[in-house]
Amino acid sequence: MLRLLLCLLISLPVLLVQGSASNSSTKSPAVPASPPPRPPSPLGDLSWALGLRLYQVLRSDSSSVNTVFSPLLVASSLGALGAGAAGNTASQVHDLLKTPSSSKIEGQAGELLAAALNSVNEANGTSFHLHTSSAVFSKQAAAISEAFVKESQTRFRLQHKTLKKGDSKEDLKQLYDWAKAGLSGLEGAPLLEEVKAKAGALILANAMKFKGLWEREFSEDSTDHRTFLGKKYTKVMMMHRAGVYPYHEDINNMVQIVEVPLWGGKAGLVLLLPFHVENLARLEKLLTLEQLSRWLEKTNITSLAISLPKANITSTLSLQKPLSTLGLTDAWDQTLADFSGVSDKSKGKLHLGGVLHWASLELDSQAGKAEADLEDEILDKPKLLYADHPFIIFVRDNTTGALLLMGALDHLEGEALHDEL
Repeated sequence: MLRLLLCLLISLPVLLVQGSASNSSTKSPAVPASPPPRPPSPLGDLSWALGLRLYQVLRSDSSSVNTVFSPLLVASSLGALGAGAAGNTASQVHDLLKTPSSSKIEGQAGELLAAALNSVNEANGTSFHLHTSSAVFSKQAAAISEAFVKESQTRFRLQHKTLKKGDSKEDLKQLYDWAKAGLSGLEGAPLLEEVKAKAGALILANAMKFKGLWEREFSEDSTDHRTFLGKKYTKVMMMHRAGVYPYHEDINNMVQIVEVPLWGGKAGLVLLLPFHVENLARLEKLLTLEQLSRWLEKTNITSLAISLPKANITSTLSLQKPLSTLGLTDAWDQTLADFSGVSDKSKGKLHLGGVLHWASLELDSQAGKAEADLEDEILDKPKLLYADHPFIIFVRDNTTGALLLMGALDHLEGEALHDEL
């Protein structure tokens, strides 16, 4: 009952605006503009295909909370390393970067990933603020090929760095300092499990900090603290906005789907919210490329009153086990790995020693700088999307359709809710 009353309070200002607009003789109700062209479908996109498979493996761990990562960065780094692999190692990397319709992109994975990275880089500062770094670290390895380094930097924005001589603790500190710089000084990224880089090891590392700039600003009342019903019930700050958005309700699967555009239309945030308060296990079982594509295709421009928590989702992930589960097995074995295209010298067996990933996704109220130029929207009986419980989130590049970020919000820190009865 309390949640229902809160939802009614949120929608009340919208209804009042409707009433005043309908009584005005100088302004007639606006008809929502035609929706922009839909981004390319997730079907056939290798960043979505890899992202969903990796997400399912990561979330199979019952201790996983507030997971977020960049499928595009993981895929592009693996694509760069795969270009320097041969034999069975190369085949396993290439298999990771396939989609159910892989015949359509056979031999084009590198070009598609490079195009997506360029598109995201061009949108930075317009649709979002982004800090990102990707690197391959080598540990006491044979000389790395200049051709490999140049190709990796040019196409995949993957730098080459060396780990200094030292033990695993010193290796981890160097990697952590690099990630902190890549996240623009973000504090609080937890230390990873111990990294044991043997001689000849290659360690892939990605770091991303993302903050979207909404097409229309979310209003924020500093005293507006509501309850987020996650793993624990906590009081958090909620942001509210009424507008028209691509939206769909899947009644059978009890999920709301909304895409909230970012400024300039170059990227969008997709939200999957269960109808009721529950953990995400049921919804996660539904996640396939086909199902996601159907949901997104069925979205229609709808009047919507949205409430989102102000949040910062962060993850620090070691992807060796998940990638091994998905079929990348030889790369970690010194006797089986074949990265002959990475080194100019055959002496010293190169192998993959780790794939490390730091990511941060911030949900804030800020919109793009030219929001004032937008006309007011006249809403007709808005539906309610009240995200006060766990949800799944995607950020996609609208030009290429690539999946920049994927994550789940399970819990928010805040003052614990106490039962006063």
